[in-house]
Amino acid sequence: MIETVRIYCQNNGAYKDFPIGSSLFQIFKGFNLDFPYPVVSAKVNNRTEGLNFRVYNNKDIEFLDIRDLSGMRTYVRSLCFVLCKAVDEVFPHGKIRLEHPVSKGYFCNLLIGRPITTDDVARIKKRMQEIISENIPYHRVECHISEAVKLFTEHNMMDKVKLLETSGSLYTYYYTLGDHIDYYYGSLLPRTGDIKLFDVVKYYGGLLLRIPSKENPDVLEEVVKQEKMLDVFKEYLKWSDIMDMNNVGDFNVACNEGNATDIINVAEALQEKKIARIADTIFERGENGGKVKLVLISGPSSSGKTTFCKRLSVQLMTNGLKPYSISLDNYFVDREETPLDEKGNYDYESLYALDLKLFNTHLQALLRGEEVEIPTFNFAMGRKEFRGDKLKIDENTILILEGIHALNPELTPLIPPEKKFKIYVSALTTISLDDHNWIPTTDNRLLRRIIRDNNYRGYSARETISRWPSVRAGEDKWIFPYQENADVMFNSALLFELAVLRLYVEPILTGVPRNCPEYAEAYRLLKFIKYFVPIQDKEIPPTSLLREFLGGSSFKY
Repeated sequence: MIETVRIYCQNNGAYKDFPIGSSLFQIFKGFNLDFPYPVVSAKVNNRTEGLNFRVYNNKDIEFLDIRDLSGMRTYVRSLCFVLCKAVDEVFPHGKIRLEHPVSKGYFCNLLIGRPITTDDVARIKKRMQEIISENIPYHRVECHISEAVKLFTEHNMMDKVKLLETSGSLYTYYYTLGDHIDYYYGSLLPRTGDIKLFDVVKYYGGLLLRIPSKENPDVLEEVVKQEKMLDVFKEYLKWSDIMDMNNVGDFNVACNEGNATDIINVAEALQEKKIARIADTIFERGENGGKVKLVLISGPSSSGKTTFCKRLSVQLMTNGLKPYSISLDNYFVDREETPLDEKGNYDYESLYALDLKLFNTHLQALLRGEEVEIPTFNFAMGRKEFRGDKLKIDENTILILEGIHALNPELTPLIPPEKKFKIYVSALTTISLDDHNWIPTTDNRLLRRIIRDNNYRGYSARETISRWPSVRAGEDKWIFPYQENADVMFNSALLFELAVLRLYVEPILTGVPRNCPEYAEAYRLLKFIKYFVPIQDKEIPPTSLLREFLGGSSFKY
């Protein structure tokens, strides 16, 4: 008698029995599900697995296509392995680093001993297309850490050797694609033929790996110009190169050798130097006749904007300026005038939830040297109130405005450009797990937010994770399109921070119940953060941006 397992499919709410040891792909076929796009992975009891995963017990399964964020990660990882294999075959003595997301794709640094040409890129792309056409299967091999370390050492993949040796695990896995091996910290597609759409183009001295659009996977994401952001990434990667700290394995080795305090001190000093330079630039513009009166600061959630504002204010004061913060929250329109979102709810993140006319009238009056009465928004009543809060600025006063719309030209259209200085703040994580596994900047920010929400807002990790997609949607609409308007970009990520966040976030993430949809993301984050050797926060100064999330800051919030 053939033993069976009972599978509950969340996509159609049906139960069905399958032979024990059936793969997810076989189970998918057995349910005869109709998807508009190819299925690329599945959640098994709320843990994401590849379609080659075999089932030996009763399970709840939800199949995912490329429109799901987890499904897209599976697709991109599989595409990256094809890219790495192609580069290794076209340039046997070359090396490729998959460094960071930019311009709605992924920037890759191709090291072949000379500047790359369009012909080089064309040869790589041609080989990638051939590998995809050959429909080669991806195989996952589980083994003892020592076996994997020996294998990667033989292939001179020392970035992976250091990562695995410092992981603290007994067993691990690696992937094969034909005669090539690699390591990826998540599931892959069953075969290369499952990759339907991609492109690779020459991009600012490297390659840009282009991927399908999540909203419409039939087309590639549009390349968005992000020169300033690319420059910030390059600057920090160059600094990491000098420090011999390109990936997590390097970082873990340095910490194990007792250098954590030095890493913290240098990273904090680098940020302070950057903030001081920004303050000096703002002051020097005034010395050259174009006096800045309004500093506009924007950035996505959990970028550390509030602490950045406070530290910038301190540095502005050292230049003899008097910073004064204005809160956009006080300029909301009355609640009944608030625009509605697509679900019919009040859209408080919309630019048009602000009284733009009154705000610009007040700004113009202040810049003329007039006194204005600043409103206070009564959130309980849903309207502005005037309580006699008067403001008049003098020659040395500089207004600081922080908010998601700060870089949107529609916010301050009546203020002369020379009077404004625009700053974009974000946690642009530059350290990678290894040469072929970058760390998404959004993961860095989500971990910060989970800790802060738990510490100060009473939210569980489950609640924060469930809200995160809507937060990201708001950023895509109101923040990211305007980031290149900035006069300067500030990277608020700290080289050491994920090792510190680990000790705070692990107990919070372990509280997410296994039977809820948010467990998949909590499990992924827990698995990811364990790659870092944990370090204590006692050496982190009270003015650190990280204190905004951990607590212990000397600033008042």
